[in-house]
Amino acid sequence: MQIRVQCGCGESSCPEWAVVELQGVVQPQPSFAGDIRGLHIGRLCSTPSPSASSKAGYTFTVGYHELAGTKVALKKPLLVLRKKKVGGGDKEPPTAAADVELEVIGVIRHKILFKDRPKALISKPPTKEKKTPQSPAT
Repeated sequence: MQIRVQCGCGESSCPEWAVVELQGVVQPQPSFAGDIRGLHIGRLCSTPSPSASSKAGYTFTVGYHELAGTKVALKKPLLVLRKKKVGGGDKEPPTAAADVELEVIGVIRHKILFKDRPKALISKPPTKEKKTPQSPAT
């Protein structure tokens, strides 16, 4: 079986994507019921590296947790593909591999790896100190 792969952007101009790798499980609230499109998980920010030779740093904030990560090159690049139907009518599903074409929409060459445990942003609420009554100055 042969599936055609088409790249209209050219090898050097394909959009660069990245993979975010987390340790553990991200669990959305039950109200999403399996549809996580458009789900806001957290905020991903790049941090300046202390020297030019060190790896770029990233922080990922999810709720009251902050993760620190680094950008790591993949051994082999990955393609991001979109399935397109070729020929035939719009109403009938593709019946064979000849009716389907894969379009390259991006290349993944790096991943952002968060391998350490998250840091809690809020540890304890501040305790209120008892104020001692001051004697009036005479």
